[in-house]
Amino acid sequence: MFHAGELAVQRRMGQADAAARVGRSIRTGIPAVAASFLAEQSMVVLGAADPAGRLWASPLTGPAGFVHTVDETTIDIDAAPSSDDPLSAALAGDSEVGMIALQPQRRRRMRVNGTSAVRGDGLRITTEQVYANCPKYISRRHIREFCAGGPGLVRRGVALTPAAMAMVAAADTFFVATADVDGHADASHRGGDPCFLRALSPTRLRWPDYRGNSMFMTLGNLAVQPRCGLLIADWSTGALLQLTGRAELVWDRAAFTAGAQCAVDFSVEEAIERPGALAVRWGPPELSPNNP
Repeated sequence: MFHAGELAVQRRMGQADAAARVGRSIRTGIPAVAASFLAEQSMVVLGAADPAGRLWASPLTGPAGFVHTVDETTIDIDAAPSSDDPLSAALAGDSEVGMIALQPQRRRRMRVNGTSAVRGDGLRITTEQVYANCPKYISRRHIREFCAGGPGLVRRGVALTPAAMAMVAAADTFFVATADVDGHADASHRGGDPCFLRALSPTRLRWPDYRGNSMFMTLGNLAVQPRCGLLIADWSTGALLQLTGRAELVWDRAAFTAGAQCAVDFSVEEAIERPGALAVRWGPPELSPNNP
């Protein structure tokens, strides 16, 4: 069930037995409760690799029902990345994809890993792994409005601008795209108090990894394949910051804060700023009481 990287991190953390128990909840098919949950969502985040092998994370949005199950192993999404989205090329054909559906209003989330194919103006995902995650570290926030306006001028670079660094400092939530050595992709969520994600420099970020479900799918992928993509949103304005680069697990306790199991250092290879790109606009956060 778990690959070598996941097993190695589970053992290092002393959580292999817990991971084995939790891992029994992973399904290949979509249970009815998960299908109902997906049908309620107005946003999902996908992670995949572009043709150059670089990993990116991107949101897709739509009215409730735009994500819906076709059968036990098939999910249709009635949306696709726009042409200025780095996942547009990645998902132009059959791709390994990870998806996370996060419902901040109720502090709920579920993850799907599988393969993606183009379906008309949207996507079809064939599931390989389906499982729920606990509500830890999710900031509660509510949808304020849907904005039909398109994004502003897209800025690309190899380092963070001052505006991008401000987004990093303000973030209480971000998303991570990873993959294993065989290219199986995953998309996950990280949450904490503002400044838990730190810009050590314009090209290097660090975040603490707090205890979660003990399966270590994100850290396990990074242990064997360091390529990684990050998505950071300004939930109120719809601005998106999308980063791709490489990540390294940091085990030196002097490098991470109390409450963390380890830290992750991320080196920026490309940064994309997309003002107004997130069509769903959200109200202010109620930070998770689980945050260290």
